Amino acid sequence: RRPHPEPRLAPGRAAGHMVDIESNQLRLGTSTTLDEPVIETVMRDLRQVGAKLRVVLVPTSNSAGVVAKLKEWDLWGPLLICLLLSCVLSMSTTKQDQSPLVFSSVFVLVWVGSAVVTVNAQLLGGRLSFFQSVCILGYCVFPLAIAATVQLLLSLMFKSLALKLALVSIGFVWSTRASVVFIGQADILQAE
Repeated sequence: RRPHPEPRLAPGRAAGHMVDIESNQLRLGTSTTLDEPVIETVMRDLRQVGAKLRVVLVPTSNSAGVVAKLKEWDLWGPLLICLLLSCVLSMSTTKQDQSPLVFSSVFVLVWVGSAVVTVNAQLLGGRLSFFQSVCILGYCVFPLAIAATVQLLLSLMFKSLALKLALVSIGFVWSTRASVVFIGQADILQAE
């Protein structure tokens, strides 16, 4: 492993006023992460995904941090959530030969559905970028993934259709509420 390079000084600064440009750039978000160890990059990304999941789990319409989180879009979180949902639903199928079909169907439906909703919002004059909207919709699937996971675990003990329906309903309402709050905070449509 090679040693870290010496900090560069800001132009016009004396040695007594050393300013580490690289740390300032990282703090301001204007630096690249090419020299950063992979584990630091992965851990930073996982912390950001966790912070966004907390916002989804407790959607509040008056949170000032929601808008800030929306501007920092990523596709890692939605990808992991979609994979979780696809895996859980494919494991919960009663026929094992249908498992790959369920996995691929859920995966494709989530991403194509997000793309269709995003294009629709863009055609209606939305202010969000394509990737911001896909990110929002991807994170809003998380309550459905939680409901599917809980349903899979409880189906080992109980075979109640009413319980499954209740869990799916709770997950659906929770996901819908989170997406309404996110889209409302993003001010997706311009006032006309």
